[in-house]
Amino acid sequence: MTVPIENKALTSPLLTLVIPCYNEEEVIAETIKRLNSFCAELVNLDVELIVVDDGSRDRTRELLKSYAAENANVRLICFARNFGHQIAVTAGIDAAGGDAVVLIDADLQDPPEVIHAMIAKWREGYDVVYATRTERPGESAFKIATARGFYRLLNKLSDVAIPLDTGDFRLMSRPVVDTLRAMPEHDRFVRGMVSWVGFKQIALPYKRAQRFAGVSKYPLRKMLRFAIDGILSFSTKPLQMSVALGMFCAFFALLGIVYALYLRVFTHIWVEGWTALMIAVLFLGGVQLICVGILGEYIGRIYNEVKNRPLYIVQEYVGFNEAGPEMSRSPAVKKNDV
Repeated sequence: MTVPIENKALTSPLLTLVIPCYNEEEVIAETIKRLNSFCAELVNLDVELIVVDDGSRDRTRELLKSYAAENANVRLICFARNFGHQIAVTAGIDAAGGDAVVLIDADLQDPPEVIHAMIAKWREGYDVVYATRTERPGESAFKIATARGFYRLLNKLSDVAIPLDTGDFRLMSRPVVDTLRAMPEHDRFVRGMVSWVGFKQIALPYKRAQRFAGVSKYPLRKMLRFAIDGILSFSTKPLQMSVALGMFCAFFALLGIVYALYLRVFTHIWVEGWTALMIAVLFLGGVQLICVGILGEYIGRIYNEVKNRPLYIVQEYVGFNEAGPEMSRSPAVKKNDV
């Protein structure tokens, strides 16, 4: 459990904000402005901003470099290509040196002002303060409904209770951060990993804001991929369900065999039943393909882990000292001291 700040030897603990970015040129200026305003309001806390550019194709990286040059507390991690939101969050966590680390997206849907309440809970001794959405203005009814359904399905399947209606917006203490840094898996679902590590956690309800500018970086395809990663990373129940489904189908197949034998031995009907037979064959074939697909997803994850490639490749560090971050899962790269 985190020791309350008043009892720490350090008079000015460090708070790290991790901000993943991908094609955010329309909003990044306002984001930095709001974050600087938030930092100015803090008392007895030093702050560093670690911004991870996830291979942006617009002017996001160029703008971020200029902000890093103007602000000594802004540090920039530039990926060699787009690795995805969860990997960008991981890179920020790896580089974070704070006594507490806050994950927040750059689109300002998660208001920086909520972090004040997170810090208050941290001072009370909580290791994880996760923000729970009470309202989601600006989002479609379809997205809200599917998100609610996903989290409830995930909790039904998972062996670990994952908070409902909660994203990555959260504060984590140093022990939690160090534990996450020791977790090497490639198919990452950070909010589930934080729930898995345990420690003292508490929910913080908040009203989510509309996106300040730009468009969502999670279209339906990415949302589906994200949902699959979340389910398969924290549950083997899909495999158990495929076994149960196979047994269920085998039972009805046995009934079909008994029925076919009955027709053969006790009747003179040879052609009738062909439709039922085709339905049974197609149904069993479909079930088998589904089960093989589920098995293939798990095998694919084993394959990714066995390759043991780096989680991400950093093209450039900006704003760090010569040694770079204390920890990085990327091969050595050029480091610029701004």
